Amino acid sequence: MRIAMIGSGYVGLVSGACLSEFGHTVICVDKAEDKIAALKQGQIPIFEPGLDEIVAANVKGGRLAFGTDLGEAVRDADAVFIGVGTPSRRGDGHADLTYVFAAAEEIARALTGYTVVVTKSTVPVGTSRQVEAIIRKVNPAADFDMASNPEFLREGSAIEDFRRPDRVVVGCDTERARGVMREVYRPLYLNETPIVFTTRESSELIKYAANAFLATKITFINEMASLCEKVGGDVQDVARGIGLDGRIGGKFLHAGPGYGGSCFPKDTLALVKTARDAGAPTRLVEAVVAVNDQRKHAMAEKIKTAFGGVAGKTIAVLGLTFKPNTDDMRDSPSLTILPALQSAGATIRAYDPEGTREAAKLLNLTFCGDAYEALEGADGVVILTEWNEFRALDFARVKTALKTPLMVDLRNIYRPSQMAAEGFRYVSVGRSDAAPGTVVDMPQRRSESN
Repeated sequence: MRIAMIGSGYVGLVSGACLSEFGHTVICVDKAEDKIAALKQGQIPIFEPGLDEIVAANVKGGRLAFGTDLGEAVRDADAVFIGVGTPSRRGDGHADLTYVFAAAEEIARALTGYTVVVTKSTVPVGTSRQVEAIIRKVNPAADFDMASNPEFLREGSAIEDFRRPDRVVVGCDTERARGVMREVYRPLYLNETPIVFTTRESSELIKYAANAFLATKITFINEMASLCEKVGGDVQDVARGIGLDGRIGGKFLHAGPGYGGSCFPKDTLALVKTARDAGAPTRLVEAVVAVNDQRKHAMAEKIKTAFGGVAGKTIAVLGLTFKPNTDDMRDSPSLTILPALQSAGATIRAYDPEGTREAAKLLNLTFCGDAYEALEGADGVVILTEWNEFRALDFARVKTALKTPLMVDLRNIYRPSQMAAEGFRYVSVGRSDAAPGTVVDMPQRRSESN
């Protein structure tokens, strides 16, 4: 099939590249000429493991191309995906659909022959209907159907998520459109991937509901972590104990400094706004948003307390992005925590394996070339992002570099007993200083002969 992907940001580029790997002919379009020029030279504007190899292979194979001419890309396409940004709107937190609607107008002028226009961007309920209305107003003779096809890509593992998704959600109204979308995702039928066909409104809401539910799990375990610190519990024990319940599951039950990134913050806000406008307020999601915002400020206070005040002190910070394996700084907890520490008089020396370039646009601090450079001469270290390279630090080298063997681990990547044995004052989240950890006894399976 011939596919046009409008937008070459995170969603558009990953989706376009993976669809080309499925065997479709894909052109990714973007108005940013410098971005397209870089992509044509093989330069990937975002960090996503494995994306550069997929782009290179499919460009070489003639299945993937990049351009700035939307009209040319749309004219010959069987399906046109809208994958532009939908940032939170200032003032009310609702999704800003400016780019979506602008793309709809341009698409309308270029449509020739039957085409399925697909909203891939995360958009509020009803957006697909609005896009359809725009296209029909601009080009009443256009032969097209609309579909909603939200993405469920986790930054850092997006390629695998696209290749082997839990499900594919498609909202559309006609069998003709369903036929096109089945062909788009036909390779996934070989893996028996569930493809959920539903109404456009349900499809749009599924995306928001999924992210709000996951954000709720994160916020819940963070509140349990605070309670554990007050009563002497261990949040990791609690998470294991409830996560083994099949009705709950263990994913997204990791205590930390609060959720961030490109999805959870803006999607929860947009869902809250949509629900209020519809007269069905989501009190639970509103509480999740408020608690998560407060969580980041509480983590700044936790660090201040651990250091006995931070005025005049130098703090080494390891990790700046909202999660490992990405360079995404959007709504990262570091954007709240570090300015709060600086306002209290701290000097920050930071290192992130991939996020320095983006972080430098948003934070005014000293960036270092590796973890040990950041540690040199600091009064203590704070782990903000659980990059793998921080999981096996040379403790002897860390202690030599630091003025004081103090580690504040907001991701719980080390064991308190281990750090005590290494001579560190170790402060983590929701655990006692010498928590032994949970031992889970699993019944042995009987042999087949018994």
